[in-house]
Amino acid sequence: MAETLQTTMERPFKVAVPDVELERLRQRLDLARFPDELDEAGWEYGAPLADVQRLVARWRDGFDWRKAEAAINALPQFTRDIEVEGFGTLNVHYVHKRSEVTENAVPLLFIHGWPGHFLEVRKLLPLLTAGPKDQPSFHVVALSLPGFGFSEAPKKKGFAAKQYAEVGNKLMVSLGYDEYVAQGGDWGHYVAGFLATHYAHTNIKAWLSNYTMALPPTLRSSPWLYITDLITPRSKKEKEGWASTGVFRSKGSGYSHEQATRPQTLGYSLADSPVSLLAWIYEKLVEWTDGYPWEDDEVLEWVSVYWFSRAGPGASLRIYKELTNGYDRIAIEWVKWTSIPLGFSKFPKEIERAPNKWLRTLGNVVFESEHEQGGHFAAHERPEDLASDIRKMFGKGGPAYGVVSGKDGYSGRGVYYSRTRMRPCCK
Repeated sequence: MAETLQTTMERPFKVAVPDVELERLRQRLDLARFPDELDEAGWEYGAPLADVQRLVARWRDGFDWRKAEAAINALPQFTRDIEVEGFGTLNVHYVHKRSEVTENAVPLLFIHGWPGHFLEVRKLLPLLTAGPKDQPSFHVVALSLPGFGFSEAPKKKGFAAKQYAEVGNKLMVSLGYDEYVAQGGDWGHYVAGFLATHYAHTNIKAWLSNYTMALPPTLRSSPWLYITDLITPRSKKEKEGWASTGVFRSKGSGYSHEQATRPQTLGYSLADSPVSLLAWIYEKLVEWTDGYPWEDDEVLEWVSVYWFSRAGPGASLRIYKELTNGYDRIAIEWVKWTSIPLGFSKFPKEIERAPNKWLRTLGNVVFESEHEQGGHFAAHERPEDLASDIRKMFGKGGPAYGVVSGKDGYSGRGVYYSRTRMRPCCK
């Protein structure tokens, strides 16, 4: 797809929250009013009162934002204006870390979701950009999606699949990466799929997802998949995954309905009350991970990025409404099958785990990896596992080795990918 690339030069970026904003946060925390709680409620009714009170006390009196800010600013961050057709110019924030090993590194776009943000890439960066020379290396770009973190938010309705793809693609091309691969989870899974839908082969050459969400094949769109899905017995892991998906959809997905139908109403609470924001996100951090030992300051840094975000925490909710049209459609319907290589990193505590045949409705699945531990925030929770999958898929002997022309991830001359070498990993 041809399009006019309209961007400005990148500008170095540092997070610098004014002192007055830190004081305003402390004042709000001082005035916090907590709800009551039933005896022995635990997690059954939501985030436990004792947990939230402890975190609020730490946020108010112990958490050192300036220390966290300095650590964030150790990352190579930038902003760039990107023209989005029909929506004007958006100033987009991103991390850009080039390989320390080779100029032939594979350009990789990392895409976060909600309630994540660009910091999810932090643990992956040294693994992918400074790893051993016998492993593929990557130039990693992690954008803050529009409306998240320190990216500007759209001002008009209708910013949906094509627009998110346009931002990601224009960002990579503006950085000199005319060809690249993508990796994402949660909304990053969808946006990577949107990129494949609109820019497959021309720019994006492959994608790896750690979110196993897809729709069942239909007789009209995928007759062979439809028939084989009907006659192929589900594995034990597939049965367990689909059962846990049903539990999540019936008991844990209310937040998404609210965010997809009334994001503005919910936004007042999250923008005005740091306690509300903390509880809303903390619940997901705990329940969507696989026993990950969250430290209080780790949670508070995560939530603080939302609190101090450029457009405010309410802006991040609108992606749900725009991509589902207020739950009139399923967001994954925007993703169309393409032949570029697609891989999946599967973690047992992921919130949605579609059967294997369903995943093939999204693209040419050439790589799958099953892990024994891990949940929704794989890059943060299990970075070594995810980095290993990225290396296996794009490294020598992998099914997507050499997909980016002249950049195979190793020192020396790059290779050129041939579609004749592409092989599906599974039946």
